Amino acid sequence: MENSFFNSVGKAGIGSRLRMLQEKITDDAANIYRMFGIDMQPKWFPVFYTLSQGNFTITEIAQHIGHSHPSVSKIVSEMVKKGLVTEGKDANDGRRNVLSLSGKGKQVNEKLQYQLVDVKNAVESILDNTRHNLWEAIGEWEFMLEQKSLLKRVQDEKKLRESRDVTIVPFEEQYSKAFRELNVEWISTYFKMEEKDYQSLDHPQEYILNKGGEILIALYKGEPVGVCALLKMDDPEYDYELAKMAVSPKAHGKGIGWLLGKAIAERAKARGGNTLYLESNTMLKQAISLYQKLGFKKVVGRFTPYERCNIQMELQLNN
Repeated sequence: MENSFFNSVGKAGIGSRLRMLQEKITDDAANIYRMFGIDMQPKWFPVFYTLSQGNFTITEIAQHIGHSHPSVSKIVSEMVKKGLVTEGKDANDGRRNVLSLSGKGKQVNEKLQYQLVDVKNAVESILDNTRHNLWEAIGEWEFMLEQKSLLKRVQDEKKLRESRDVTIVPFEEQYSKAFRELNVEWISTYFKMEEKDYQSLDHPQEYILNKGGEILIALYKGEPVGVCALLKMDDPEYDYELAKMAVSPKAHGKGIGWLLGKAIAERAKARGGNTLYLESNTMLKQAISLYQKLGFKKVVGRFTPYERCNIQMELQLNN
């Protein structure tokens, strides 16, 4: 029945399958300890084994076995109550509390040596009779999850899937309301609307499109949820400016900002632009991170008409 379920749900059930495997092994481990006459819980093993190698502080044990300090502290308290561990001052540094196996703990450790040999041989017997080496696979999974957690990988997949329902389209009059409302919502959340904002948002045709700029709209399943403008600049250093980017809060996490930014950069390049400029504020950490991923770099010494601007960035389009 279990195999039927996991064959049906597939790899999405990995957490449940690993938990069931862990429960089977943990139950067996508890019975193995009893078989060897050892009064110890399986979860204590990493701490106990570490202390069998010498005296350590809770912090040192936590770092060594990769557990949290509170987790190790709780296990140590349980082992102290069982009389397996004692706590004392470091002979070389009286400020440090060190842990060591008690006399009872050392006796348990002697019994444990026979158990470790038999468990090791039993595990190797299983590995010898399986096509895939679980021990090596666990090491590979640990390495991969250190590089990027499962949570982050699922977030990336979710963003990729949802981004397939996003379409970037050129501005039309029907999107005037969305262009204004999304920007007003975004600006008002963090700052205050300024005169330059009202000019371009109330009259996009006059202040953006007629001056050689563009506006792009991001549609999610047909609904306008993101906007961004490309402004033509009258400047010897910069050709175009990325401005008025806003994404509805309900559409966050779908990669819409990235898609809009890439599309605006492509439009600027297609128009013969060499550099793309933008202004922002460092309190907008996610926005700054997005710009950096798009390839923007910080520049200084530029005049800005906006009070809220404290960082300026540029993107070389022909790199």
